[in-house]
Amino acid sequence: MHVELSNVSKDYQDPPEVVTALSNISFHVNEGEFLCIVGPSGCGKSTLLRMIAGLDRPSSGEIRFKGDLLTAPHSKISMVFQTFALLPWRTVLRNVEFGLEVQGCPKEERVEISLQLLEMVGLKGSENLYPRQLSGGMKQRVGIARALAIDPEIVLMDEAFSAIDEFTAEALRTEVAEIHAETQKTFLLVTHNLPEAIELADRILVLSARPGKVKSIVPIDIERPRKPTTSEFVSIHRDIFALLQAELENSIMRHRLSELKELQRLKDIEAR
Repeated sequence: MHVELSNVSKDYQDPPEVVTALSNISFHVNEGEFLCIVGPSGCGKSTLLRMIAGLDRPSSGEIRFKGDLLTAPHSKISMVFQTFALLPWRTVLRNVEFGLEVQGCPKEERVEISLQLLEMVGLKGSENLYPRQLSGGMKQRVGIARALAIDPEIVLMDEAFSAIDEFTAEALRTEVAEIHAETQKTFLLVTHNLPEAIELADRILVLSARPGKVKSIVPIDIERPRKPTTSEFVSIHRDIFALLQAELENSIMRHRLSELKELQRLKDIEAR
């Protein structure tokens, strides 16, 4: 197993209460797998990814990478952010170089690697531009190239296609699928876009409403490339959508019950 989570929970202090974002999460990711994570808004998807990235710590439970306990960012785990997170004062080339520079890679080598990756993501000739001169799609291509530059074993993607237009997102999804097939790296993608998850994933992890728990893990046994009009695609979409819809309804019901309990508490206070 490449990554393994055992009984992972995450609590946040929201005085005077403690809010549980994730509760007893357990699953594993195989080497070379493309795993997508879906769930209702606020269920802790991005928090889960940040913990696997080592950017956040579980309140309880363990995350292991190749059997070793993961407690901090790891040089073999990289992340592509929804907000691009490019350094505005650095050129495209120097943004891609950044991780290699931090690792002490010689300048000539890191330039060569970065130029190769920029060509791979379709940005050859753009290396001297600055982020302000790029479209959203171009910025995300830079983010993908930067994530790949350090030669990670695992690439984490947090809503990586949600901040760009659908036409560009579709082109990028195709490129990411090709990169995954070519490199055989392990990919984890958090997304709210169910067709996107079915198009890319080997398996889809479905989280419940907050506190997020593993509701289901759905294997996607459809030959690639996948078309959303096929009966297999439509069937899987229908089944996972039903799981998410049930969680949304449960979440709304819990919220209403909470409001009723709070209303009754206020009435009790007034009656004293």
